[in-house]
Amino acid sequence: MAIWLNKDSKVIVQGMTGATGMKHTKLMLGDGTHVVGGVNPRKAGQTVDFDGTEVPVFGTVAEAIEKTGANVSVIFVPEKFTKDAVVEAIDAEIPLAVVITEGIAVHDTAAFWAHAGKKGNKTRIIGPNCPGIITPGQSNVGIIPGDITKPGRIGLVSKSGTLTYQMMYELRDLGFSTAVGIGGDPIIGTTHIDALAAFQDDPDTDLIVMIGEIGGDAEERAAAFIKENVTKPVVGYVAGFTAPEGKTMGHAGAIVSGSSGTAQAKKEALEAAGVKVGKTPTETAKLAREILSA
Repeated sequence: MAIWLNKDSKVIVQGMTGATGMKHTKLMLGDGTHVVGGVNPRKAGQTVDFDGTEVPVFGTVAEAIEKTGANVSVIFVPEKFTKDAVVEAIDAEIPLAVVITEGIAVHDTAAFWAHAGKKGNKTRIIGPNCPGIITPGQSNVGIIPGDITKPGRIGLVSKSGTLTYQMMYELRDLGFSTAVGIGGDPIIGTTHIDALAAFQDDPDTDLIVMIGEIGGDAEERAAAFIKENVTKPVVGYVAGFTAPEGKTMGHAGAIVSGSSGTAQAKKEALEAAGVKVGKTPTETAKLAREILSA
């Protein structure tokens, strides 16, 4: 089992023929991802050779779905064109759209997020400004290194890309069912709560690791959800314990206002919900090990 992505997922790449799209399509194929096509209206009808694997290019997402049965799109489109790319994926009703692009205007994200709602939320959006999603040994969609972990029974949901990689590496001997990088922008499609609910329902996930960071109240809301709905053990880490109060650090979403949004406030909310919280990624990984070996 896995959440949202498995060996049967058929993936298209919007922006595949650009430099970033080409690089990561090759890496995704190397990880066993079933990439069935790319989308570029200007290069429709062509094929791209990735070390002997010929991947066709389609003019639209709808055409790619019709011709290949694709059910996942990963988007490597420059930020000023990303809104249109996501809207196109939503209009084609692809079940999962993973938006890797960073630097997207918040207004654009709000627009495509609202558009998904108007269309009945038939498309789950992961991101933007995220590393993607990986089910080790089955499929890898995005920019997560595929060689830093293995299949296992830990579910991971994280705001931070680099901390996603570090936690996967810290627990590489135990492995993961699925790891999801949800992104750290002020508006994102899939939240901690969405991933927590999916991992709770996944019979092959025994423990959940949740990584947050200062700013906003997403982690506090996740804590309330865990308290009411999650019976599996959850281990957490909140980046930003040493950040000066009132200063924006890194992601556009990491803004502290009053006590809400601080690492300490998030830690306390999570611990009140029964989540064990580490002060460092390594300490968090140690907590996960202790729970799984108990």
